[in-house]
Amino acid sequence: MEIKFLDKTNGTARFLLEEADEVTANTMRRLILEEVPTLAVEDCTIHKNDSALYDEMIAQRLGLIPLKTDLKSYVLPENCKCKGEGCARCQLNLSLKVKGPCIVYSGEIKSQDPKVTPVYDKIPIVKLLKGQKLEVDMVATLGKGKVHSKWSPALAYYRYYPEIKLSNVKDAEKAKNICPKHVFEVKGSKLEIKDLEACDLCMLCTEYGVEVKGNPKNILFFLEPWGQLKEKEILTEALEILNEKLKDLDKGIS
Repeated sequence: MEIKFLDKTNGTARFLLEEADEVTANTMRRLILEEVPTLAVEDCTIHKNDSALYDEMIAQRLGLIPLKTDLKSYVLPENCKCKGEGCARCQLNLSLKVKGPCIVYSGEIKSQDPKVTPVYDKIPIVKLLKGQKLEVDMVATLGKGKVHSKWSPALAYYRYYPEIKLSNVKDAEKAKNICPKHVFEVKGSKLEIKDLEACDLCMLCTEYGVEVKGNPKNILFFLEPWGQLKEKEILTEALEILNEKLKDLDKGIS
């Protein structure tokens, strides 16, 4: 299998998996969603909450805020020398202290590590009225998406690479207009392919004689990171995890 980077548009990276199959693509997808670790708030100590929301709601919203993650500086609590008791290698302290009137945003969270901050500064947490206060201490840890989705680094999905034949097109203009992904263009009276990889195999154009099928040996792989890690970091980490799992399997059966 060979992985080729195609492009990145609107936050979505596209890759081509050549000489691959669904099993390989789905393995990559599940490793990314479930195994690649990121940092997220795991524990909250709420010292003061005068807002209209319950403490539990505040804690939930803080836990879902994506944090920029440095995989070289932190380890999973279960792999740490402190055995998960808590140290600078496996956890990070953050705080939030705000007085109203205002809308509290994620950008107001203070981190002890300048490399680990909220990915987006304008995620609203809660509204405070005049005189109301919110004071929270947080602990962020590395975790995996299979434990909780807040640790998942990205949305990953795939489809077969499209193959399109235009030899029997009945109505070029209608075939072009019915395509929701704007795959085609008309030059003169002839239908031509403008963006083959945009095709999602919906088959609507086949009504007008366009022949469409997916190539099961070449797979388009899409990756939409939430921002904790870059695309390259996510793919590299997923491949390293796969390699470790294969080594463990080899040891187990040898």
